[in-house]
Amino acid sequence: MVKLFMRALAGAVIMCMVIGMLISVPTVIAGYKMYRSAVDKVSVEQKVAQIESQKDYVKLGDISKDFKRGIVKSEDRRFYYHPGFDVIAIGRAVIADVAAGSMVQGGSTITQQLAKNMYFANNRTLKRKVAEIFVARQLEKKYTKNQILELYCNAIYYGQDCVGLKEATRHYYRIDPSQLKGSQARRLIITIKCPEYYNPAVYDSYVGAAN
Repeated sequence: MVKLFMRALAGAVIMCMVIGMLISVPTVIAGYKMYRSAVDKVSVEQKVAQIESQKDYVKLGDISKDFKRGIVKSEDRRFYYHPGFDVIAIGRAVIADVAAGSMVQGGSTITQQLAKNMYFANNRTLKRKVAEIFVARQLEKKYTKNQILELYCNAIYYGQDCVGLKEATRHYYRIDPSQLKGSQARRLIITIKCPEYYNPAVYDSYVGAAN
């Protein structure tokens, strides 16, 4: 166990060094300015209050275990252990992006994805990635992991004009989030990757046509 831990630690240190070499100081400064501009206009607390005031806002306790476990496993396996950003995932993403010459991997944690949905939409740049991290750190300081997961489930887009889990479950399945089980939970989790093409309505109609 000690050897495995030391290997993991060494890997994380190396990854930090790689990120430091690949993300320039000007990019970090630009990302910080982007973050400051965003939160100075509308604070994190105000953004959270906007999400919580949604008509179909659902509490984490009213979301099925299948969905909660599945979304963490799919989107951010180290969610309950990292400080809002995942050095290993970011390092892999930066290396892939640099090799490809464009943003091809996200490397975003659930907290970063929430930050993006709150402030930065789909502006895929390294500057935005840095800004996301600053917002994510603020979220992690102010809210518990379960609060962040709850906000995330209510803030993300599930396709076909559905924002938030309750809206999505009622639209696609005519059920409440507490009733999501098995394949239905998995379908909605997959939807997050590409809401316009992977949502249950489009995917199921495509499969039906293929059969």
